[in-house]
Amino acid sequence: MNQLQSLTHITVRQRLRLGVNQYEVNAAQPDGSEGPLLAFAQQKRLAFKDEVTLYTDDTKQYPVLRFKARQAIDLGATYDVYDASGQPIGLFRKDFGKSLTRSTWHMEQPGLPPIVGQERNATLGVLRRVSDTAQMIPYHFDFTINGTPVFSVDKRFGLRDRYSVEIPDRNLDRRLVIAMAVALDALQAR
Repeated sequence: MNQLQSLTHITVRQRLRLGVNQYEVNAAQPDGSEGPLLAFAQQKRLAFKDEVTLYTDDTKQYPVLRFKARQAIDLGATYDVYDASGQPIGLFRKDFGKSLTRSTWHMEQPGLPPIVGQERNATLGVLRRVSDTAQMIPYHFDFTINGTPVFSVDKRFGLRDRYSVEIPDRNLDRRLVIAMAVALDALQAR
């Protein structure tokens, strides 16, 4: 956990698989390339109640964390995030009203003030909602505490979804950041 908590850059990459969403979370090297695997996740598409478990690798033997929706089929659902032993480490939820034009998320971590994440570019946010090629349009989220940046998620251009995550805040639980970064891809289109 200490090694994970010291990271300031990670990458999240979606694997292309039929019927499931798979994600690899890697430490990022100083040059921006992918480093060691931190977690692997798999989510069934169109699941009735969202629950995603992240494991140490694709053998899915050892969990790292999981997030689970409190309610089924709710556009503003709250997702609780748990560590490998099932202890809560935080939560996140989409602000459906504000997200009509510019996606907005709220996160909570015990011991920290509320965290708000919002698309950086309102114009791109609107364009993603009205375009038939919305999946191809990159997005950028900035998460702040009282206006101070704590982490950001940048979707890069490419055939596969790939995200660069920067975490300047030392107090933010990296497992919560990883859960949010995966959720942005898995849940953002809803």
